[in-house]
Amino acid sequence: MSESNGWRPRLAALDVDGTLVDWDNQMTGAVRETVRALADAGIEVVISTGRAIPGVMDAADKLGLDEGIAVASNGAVVHTYRPADVVHTVTFDASEAVRRVLEHVPDALVAVEEVGIGYRVNGPFPEWEISGNVTIEDVESLVAEPVTRVIIRAPDHAAEEFGELVHGLGLAEVNYNIGYTAWLDIAPEGVSKASGLEVVCSRLGIDRADVVALGDGMNDYEMLQWAGRGVAMGQASDELKAVSDHVTGTVLDDGLVTELQRWL
Repeated sequence: MSESNGWRPRLAALDVDGTLVDWDNQMTGAVRETVRALADAGIEVVISTGRAIPGVMDAADKLGLDEGIAVASNGAVVHTYRPADVVHTVTFDASEAVRRVLEHVPDALVAVEEVGIGYRVNGPFPEWEISGNVTIEDVESLVAEPVTRVIIRAPDHAAEEFGELVHGLGLAEVNYNIGYTAWLDIAPEGVSKASGLEVVCSRLGIDRADVVALGDGMNDYEMLQWAGRGVAMGQASDELKAVSDHVTGTVLDDGLVTELQRWL
């Protein structure tokens, strides 16, 4: 979708890490002011992230947003705030997928989300990588019941090597994304940021054609395809850029500001 035909978004779906904030979780004043101006102009601002609810609220705090609706956990959770009120979740049996990954990467860390609380893990994750309350349990306990999301992290493995290994497992029964590090997100089949935004748009009475979405990771792939205008950040992969309507600057160049200023 091009701005030249008079189109203007009614909703802005914004990824967090690599889009709203840099990899040190820092947000610039220009990003904060632009997003606030967008909200003041009557455009619905929806945080759409792989983060769980505590991580969403951290981003909302940085933006100074007191109320809204957000897509968390790559679409498996939709919630309003504040306070955080979960309005939609999707769960699945992750035990087989986790077992298959651990057969090949036995030293991997596993985390399952406790919606609105934090994570249950089989060992300590690198500092700052997950937020909220964290409790340690054995893997069998972690996947004994259906969950909204699983993270598998292999700090001692290179991202490319880990990605090739995971792709070779044929995890067709779940939706999964691999991050910039050796980080694997596993979600229920058919669940993505796009499916979460469908829930949001249904609640708000907004058509997906009226959505601008910005992101930089492969967990943004479906969202950028789905939105009326999908915008990839400058540091995104060529694969993500290929399905986007536009490519803006990198997060270090405040690429989000460059795009959103079009609509102010």
